[in-house]
Amino acid sequence: MTPAPWLLALEPVHACAGRVRWRYRCAPGSSRDPRSLQRGAEALRGVRSVRINAAARSLAIAYDAALTDAATLAAELRALPPPTAAAGAAAEGAPSLVGVAAAGATLLAGSTLPLALRSPVSAANALPLFGAALEDFLRTGITSHVLEATAVAISIGRGDHLAANTTAFLLALGEYLEHSIERRSDALLRQLLRPADDQVWVEREGQEQRIAADAVEVGDTVIVATGSVVPVDGTVLGGEALVNEATMTGESVPVARRRGDRVLSGTLLEEGRLRVYAERVGRQAAAARIADFVAQSLQAKGQTQLEAARLADRLVPMVLGLAGGTWALSGDWRRVAAVLQADYSCALKLATPVAFKSSMAAAGRAGMLVKGARALERLAAADTFVFDKTGTLTEGSLLVTDSVALDPAFTAEDLLNLAASVEEHYFHPMALAVVAAAQRLAAPRHFEHAEVEFIVAHGVASVVQGKRVVVGSRHFVEDDEGITLGPHEDRIAGLQAAGKTLLYIGWGGRLVGVLALRDRLRADSAATVARLRTLGVRRIVMLTGDTPERARAMADELGLDAFHAGLLPEDKAAVLHELAADGSRIAFVGDGVNDAPALSGAHVGIAMHRGADVARLAADVVLLEDSIARVADAKALALATRQLIDSNFRLTMVLNTSILGAAALGVLSPVSASLLHNGSTIAILLRALAGGGLPRPARRRKAG
Repeated sequence: MTPAPWLLALEPVHACAGRVRWRYRCAPGSSRDPRSLQRGAEALRGVRSVRINAAARSLAIAYDAALTDAATLAAELRALPPPTAAAGAAAEGAPSLVGVAAAGATLLAGSTLPLALRSPVSAANALPLFGAALEDFLRTGITSHVLEATAVAISIGRGDHLAANTTAFLLALGEYLEHSIERRSDALLRQLLRPADDQVWVEREGQEQRIAADAVEVGDTVIVATGSVVPVDGTVLGGEALVNEATMTGESVPVARRRGDRVLSGTLLEEGRLRVYAERVGRQAAAARIADFVAQSLQAKGQTQLEAARLADRLVPMVLGLAGGTWALSGDWRRVAAVLQADYSCALKLATPVAFKSSMAAAGRAGMLVKGARALERLAAADTFVFDKTGTLTEGSLLVTDSVALDPAFTAEDLLNLAASVEEHYFHPMALAVVAAAQRLAAPRHFEHAEVEFIVAHGVASVVQGKRVVVGSRHFVEDDEGITLGPHEDRIAGLQAAGKTLLYIGWGGRLVGVLALRDRLRADSAATVARLRTLGVRRIVMLTGDTPERARAMADELGLDAFHAGLLPEDKAAVLHELAADGSRIAFVGDGVNDAPALSGAHVGIAMHRGADVARLAADVVLLEDSIARVADAKALALATRQLIDSNFRLTMVLNTSILGAAALGVLSPVSASLLHNGSTIAILLRALAGGGLPRPARRRKAG
């Protein structure tokens, strides 16, 4: 069921280039919290800043006119669903800077007030703390809030207003910092996960028109041209094209698609033009999955965070027991108040989530989207990395490896120059690789030729020195041009056995040579593998659909521990299952639609920057830059985060145990205990926020 709209009315008040202001009215029963509305507006595409005046019901938005406009923003604002009751309550009860300022003002001015007013003012200042303590006590029993409220109440009762006001201020400041960090990191995640608002060409009523991708309907005829990503799953109605399906099949060589063939969303049309009958539009489903994921990932807590919270809760009775024992032995309420000022809950419960969130923010700035604390935990624990080959360890682009002349009239260089001369105006990946290889020759030569004929999904043809020259697939050369390949089958079979893609060259009705191409290994693949080993990864494995010979050569070149070749898409998840059965904690790195089951089934999944949408959704970590080095950066960041959390835990236990012991012995006054406890808590929190020495490789490298 579609939720009721959040905004009942949105009336324009003023608009100018890049800025618009409305007067709004919330629907009855929906949240009126301005912060919730501000976050909802900030998540819209193209929004630069949002200002809300709740009293005047005014909403002002500055936006990028190249990405959106006032009418689009108004429609998107009206479509915003209201926050859930829990989210609304959390937002409305969130700590604010006003509360921190009020607590600070009370602390500073407390000693200047008349004696008769000091207790009432301190009590009024502590009302939010007392309210939270009462709510906790009724819901879960004795918690850190209850201890803190008890300490403040004892201090007020003893007339120690400085201790009461100091505790209230430091607690308000700590809660505000926690909420601020969570809000900033949440906003980063929402921005990074915001789906693109792509445009699609469709044919309606005999006319081609451009519409938003999410407006495409089942049954529409979608037009896909050269360089475009296929936006739907469907069947080709007309046209012919070469489609790069690396995101689906993992292979970098494009395939021909024509009437009656199936095409899949996320694949790239590299040459030609298709009319596609839309059978699965999927845009709404994808957007909904992204929105659901964001909501879940922001609410989910890592195992470390949950364990820290449980430990903090278990230590609360111990602190209360220590306070009782202190009273029984000393009868000194001052010591009791000092003991109650110091507990483990604040630092244990605050520092861990802040460390996770700050690390996730640092990852985003360094080109990695980490989807939650659990992803960081699992990545830190991963001891086996499994890489898909195409588009991951390799670039997904082709490189000429062999120029095999089969006619004595041609040298290997002549063959490459001949092919490049007729391919130079063709933008197929194989043509680009051939031209690049010819340009690298010591003496490049251009063969004069007639007009080049492009045969989609087959190759190119022209006339050189009065003879027809053809460059293309075996089917094109052998079946369409009638050129015999029989005498050269052994050499051709040898190249194919090495896992290479072949480009056939015919001239004057005979085969004069073959060019062999392979996928190019990424320049930093070997360095990334080596760095992963220094980070404690014990096994690195490659999965590929290539031949065993080619896979073995690449595995040896990279220094991998094992490889699995000749795999179908469904085989990858089965390999991971076998590895997991041996006790391995697996990080799988891939980029294709066919990798999605493996990504989601691994201990932790990492999707490459140019990966398919479904792979990026299924992964726990998404690389935002096209560099495999980011895989090692992510591992290093996860390890550093775990080390930071562990060291913060040790600091918390040592510092608070020392403070509690000193308070129980009467060495510390309530004010001193409060300052030391809350000061150390904020210091640990700031240490978590700063990243505590995150490794340099995980930070963004600046060009130049």
